[in-house]
Amino acid sequence: MTIRMTGMASGLDTDSIITELMKAQRTKIDSVEKKKTTTEWKTDAWSTLNTKVYALYTGSLSEMRFSANYNKKAATISDSTIATVTANSTAVDGTQELVVKSLAKSGYLTGGSISTSDSSTLSSSSTLSKLTGYAGTGDGTLEITVGTKTSSITVNSSSTISNVVAQLKSAGVNASFDATNKRIFVSSTTSGAAADFSITGADAEGADALDILGLSVSSTTNAATKIAGQDAEITLNGATFTSASNTFSINGLSIVATEVSDSSTVSGNTVYSATSISISRDYQATYDTIKDFFTEYNTLINEMDSLYNADSAKGYEPLTDDEKDSMTDTQIEDWETKIKDALLRKDSNLGTVSTAMKKSLYESYKIDGTIYSLASFGIATGSYFNTDSDEHNAYHIDGNSDDSTVSNNTDKLMAAIKNDPDKVMNFFATLTKGLYTKVGDNMKSITGVRTSYKVYDDQTLDSQIDDYEDKINKLEDKFTAMEDRYYSQFSAMETALTKLQSSSSALTSLLGSS
Repeated sequence: MTIRMTGMASGLDTDSIITELMKAQRTKIDSVEKKKTTTEWKTDAWSTLNTKVYALYTGSLSEMRFSANYNKKAATISDSTIATVTANSTAVDGTQELVVKSLAKSGYLTGGSISTSDSSTLSSSSTLSKLTGYAGTGDGTLEITVGTKTSSITVNSSSTISNVVAQLKSAGVNASFDATNKRIFVSSTTSGAAADFSITGADAEGADALDILGLSVSSTTNAATKIAGQDAEITLNGATFTSASNTFSINGLSIVATEVSDSSTVSGNTVYSATSISISRDYQATYDTIKDFFTEYNTLINEMDSLYNADSAKGYEPLTDDEKDSMTDTQIEDWETKIKDALLRKDSNLGTVSTAMKKSLYESYKIDGTIYSLASFGIATGSYFNTDSDEHNAYHIDGNSDDSTVSNNTDKLMAAIKNDPDKVMNFFATLTKGLYTKVGDNMKSITGVRTSYKVYDDQTLDSQIDDYEDKINKLEDKFTAMEDRYYSQFSAMETALTKLQSSSSALTSLLGSS
């Protein structure tokens, strides 16, 4: 920090004088900083809006280009305790029969109770030498087979329970020790027969260790209990299917088995009760797909129109720190909001992309020889005189119970879906494909101007911010140099005055002594 001693000889308030002299230069810096701040705010505003455009483009708009996404199917099961069923567009309409013969299980071993041979407390740090019945004298080998893979682990008198558990985990199974119940628990990492496991002693020492650890299912004392891993098995329309999990994907159906079907024995054979599954077109789901799209589109286009038609903020600029000092927090917030609300007013990029989107939905298309538009399905923008200016381009679906302006109108869309769903699917797939293309065209990169998937000139804005920063730095350097020059000049004046005063004092003293 530079410490300046000023006004000692002249009595002038040098700091105040120089501050006044520097005001013009400071105003130049403030002006550029305000432009930089405005551009940064504009970048943020565009980034927020672009995120929403991109979400529409890559989300519902992208999906709706394909007619299969309108072909919704409903699956109804007569006994929902047996399974849950969902159907995709490829599922065949009609009734099918399901039988769940078995559910998938993970292999599970509950170890026998183990104890210490002395008065020590059993814990995960207990060694095999402390366990009741252990008489090993050297290394023993345990073999763990998981599916088709076999691994070996080594145990001896100094091996701890935690060490054994850790080696079991490394071999590909879940393992844990419950000190309260004094048992080791082992299970497959996934369900199904292929993931089942077995643990055996590969030698005498290993067999002995397996027994005293409670992991031997053939032990005569503290035998383990083993449940074998198994696959789920179902029959659908008489055909048998198996799965390592309880989930099956079969010809457009996703079936999650939850309970084995009821059964009885007839002439020595097990006979299962079948559960019926009914598949049909889900007209409401198709309607909701279209409705949800327009809800999202309307929200976006209304926001774009609001931003484009915003009130002018002429005369408003970002505030300097000095300007903020004379205002309340509420006043500052209101002032900045006024500016931010108008950042994209009449923006050419915004006008271009919003116009392209609107025009795309005005299009008509020939489907099976007949020309259709949105109006053919009772979908249109609101009356110009009965809607707010920022909602003139939002669409309403006649008969939509959630839209009070058209809820009492005839529901042409649902009627068309029920009467000829393929026609509806083809029209909306064609319409949204056109909109998708238009939005995509406006998101292409332009070298040095914008990057991909942006509907605004992000690179241009970033370049402007960099230019403002460079200009501010140069002005700051000029400001400092000019300020230093003023102080140097005033310092020289003070030095001259000091010398003059010193000479004057000497002369006065000389005259007084004469």
